[in-house]
Amino acid sequence: MNDPGPTRLPLRRLGVDTYQEPVIYMHADCAVCRAEGFEAQSRIRIALGERAIIATLNVIRSEWLSPHEAALSEAAWSALAAHEGELATLSHPEPLESFSAVRAKIYGHPFSADALQAIIGDISTGRYSALETAAFITACAGRNMSLDESIALTRAMIDAGTRLQWPGHAIVVDKHCIGGLPGNRTTPIVVAIAAAFGLTMPKTSSRAITSPAGTADTMETLAPVDLDLGAMRRVVEHEGGCIVWGGAMALSPADDLLIRVERPLDFDSDGQLVASVLSKKVAAGSTHLIIDIPVGTTAKVRTSEAARALEVRLQTVAIAMGLTVRIVQTNGDQPVGRGIGPALEARDVLAVLQNDPAAPPDLREHALLLSGTLLETADAVGVGQGTLAAAKVLGSGAAWRKFLAICEAQGGFRMPPQATHRHEIAATQPGQVLAIDNRRLARAAKLAGAPSAPAAGIDLHVRLGDSIAAGQPLFTLQAGNRGELEYARAYLASAPLPVRVGAPS
Repeated sequence: MNDPGPTRLPLRRLGVDTYQEPVIYMHADCAVCRAEGFEAQSRIRIALGERAIIATLNVIRSEWLSPHEAALSEAAWSALAAHEGELATLSHPEPLESFSAVRAKIYGHPFSADALQAIIGDISTGRYSALETAAFITACAGRNMSLDESIALTRAMIDAGTRLQWPGHAIVVDKHCIGGLPGNRTTPIVVAIAAAFGLTMPKTSSRAITSPAGTADTMETLAPVDLDLGAMRRVVEHEGGCIVWGGAMALSPADDLLIRVERPLDFDSDGQLVASVLSKKVAAGSTHLIIDIPVGTTAKVRTSEAARALEVRLQTVAIAMGLTVRIVQTNGDQPVGRGIGPALEARDVLAVLQNDPAAPPDLREHALLLSGTLLETADAVGVGQGTLAAAKVLGSGAAWRKFLAICEAQGGFRMPPQATHRHEIAATQPGQVLAIDNRRLARAAKLAGAPSAPAAGIDLHVRLGDSIAAGQPLFTLQAGNRGELEYARAYLASAPLPVRVGAPS
């Protein structure tokens, strides 16, 4: 093989999934590593003509990679649009000046608006490594961001992405739940009701961050969600609404990268949560928004005081962004619906939309409350008339017909998959259901494979206050393979069950 030069190497596709982080692999004896001083975890600029990305270096000491080539992870290969054997120019990236503001924040200094613009600009263009992004997330965690910082972060995230306009639509509605409550998959129902009522609702949703399913994960079991901007526009213009994955459209690319790192860290912060939610709503062209904040001892927001603080932050930032927002605090003491996991939640959604008498009544009531609030917020009906109007649309079958039309416009309706492995967890004593631990149920559903395995999760059979006999099923674990089922069972056996049964006090 001819020596490609001191800073150029042919590229090889390695086929390794590095969870969306661009990674480059080079041999420890590579002349380029020695010449440039590259070490493990170095950030390297990889250029193919006008195309360039920044990737993190992993050093290889075995023979499967030659010292005269470089290999790329799937994320890096895709981002660079590389071809096998292409010669890439490798160099050090420019110094990451914006990270000094992250260091300053860690030591107690507030972010300026300019600093956040620079940080988000660098994150969205891939200049931050996962470690540097994690440092930024940690610096913002808890209550470390002021209202002014939240406003500046939201603006920076909007500026870094694409902003949609909907000519001819003065009112564009949206809905968001801050999460932390298993099930609670109201979005497909709300979109169907709103669109059937004649409102415009281009709903962009996230995949799961710390939960067993996000709206996009659930909707994907029913219809395609990876639509580009053009396809999304066509669906909305034809049907009045859509339910698509926002990450496919770069509406807020920095947020998508932050979520990638937040997911394994398994925490959010109020400042980033507000910026994440509102930046995507503004980017999607929304004018009127409702936000569901479930409050419960094992929900994401545990007290009414914490909910009120979050509500004030959301309202303040929304006003600064020009959004009309209505916030609804709801009961988060137990899951909404029966299913926890993409396909199981989709099953519940279909039952509500089809007016199935066996549909979970709490999911139906919750969806009608939010739909009615949205209709009133958009001035589509008078104050106090929203829930009744929404119930008429649902009960008439119009919402179900609209949902099917939206699915067909997005690429075709399909039935959600079913798990092949199941295990019932039963009550060990008679009594009453006294408490349901949302977090432990969600954890068990994730260990069973959700959301990566769409059919995996938990089917909950009881509600708070139910009278239970010994041996009565409390919930059913569902998994795609025996190993994940046993993993979830072992977790549940390690501590008291997430459904507590006992004598009422």
